[in-house]
Amino acid sequence: MSDGARLPPQLDDVARETVSRQDAVVTTAQMQAWGVSRSVVARRVGSGQWQHLWRGVVVVHSGNVTWRQRARGALLYAGRDAALSHGSAAFIHGIVAAPGSDLVVSIPVNRVVTPQPGLVVRRRRVMPYAGGRLRTVGVDSTVLDLVDQMRSEDEVVGVVCDALRTGVLPGRLLMHAGQRRLLRHRALLTELLGESSQAVESPLEHRYARDVERRHGLPAARAQVSERVDGRWIRADRVHVGLGVRIELDGQLAHPFGRTDDDTWRDNAVVIARDEVTLRYRWRHVAVDPCATAAQVAAALRSRGWEGNATRCSHTCAVSPNQKTSSR
Repeated sequence: MSDGARLPPQLDDVARETVSRQDAVVTTAQMQAWGVSRSVVARRVGSGQWQHLWRGVVVVHSGNVTWRQRARGALLYAGRDAALSHGSAAFIHGIVAAPGSDLVVSIPVNRVVTPQPGLVVRRRRVMPYAGGRLRTVGVDSTVLDLVDQMRSEDEVVGVVCDALRTGVLPGRLLMHAGQRRLLRHRALLTELLGESSQAVESPLEHRYARDVERRHGLPAARAQVSERVDGRWIRADRVHVGLGVRIELDGQLAHPFGRTDDDTWRDNAVVIARDEVTLRYRWRHVAVDPCATAAQVAAALRSRGWEGNATRCSHTCAVSPNQKTSSR
């Protein structure tokens, strides 16, 4: 703790240890139990020695207040059985890079806690498992909490992919989803988790597999194929094994300035070593014009020996079963 802490002399070792364990955040009720009156707390806050966090909760120093201290204060304010949840829990679990402007805590439905500025309180009929030194809803339930509040499919795919990258197990996530009576995007979540063995890694790849390949009857490519070419390990987003066609999906966030030097080297290497063609698509091709993209992929596959036919998804679809050349 900083010099601004200067704890009251009447605090014994047990109380001081509690203050330390609570990240220098305490309630006025705790201070009263330790023999420090509300007026003393008020004077210290008024003089700037201590700082007010939430109603009845202070941080006992004058320095910068960290996010962890605000989160600790939120838990102390919310009381028994409270746990960080939603975006706050996702930050703790490493699913999101930033915690957001508001702290979010969940409490059992039989309790009532008044929200405070910057603090969102969610009451739950069934409190999920929570634990940790900073009491937090478990990672599986946190992912489902996030999914349940997402508006778009892309947001759902993004958060699920991020969660899987942190080590969340698809089977456990699906099990927890089955235990929820109500859950938005349940069908999409089930589809995504079912595809986890195929290594779908991004919203763009999910859309490609769904809207380009499956919707147009194209053969399913193997996803996230790693292999050694020309002395280097490379990984392709999707490979049509045996047909010599590779698909690379370049999302704007991954390559904001277009193809990279490594992309060019990789494409050249597979042409030389494997006589395979690489088709590259971005968000516009997959999300805005999946039919034209499917037509081009189908043409590439037929040029390499595929004897199947693509399927038109609607009467306006750009795919032609007998098309021999790319439409774009």
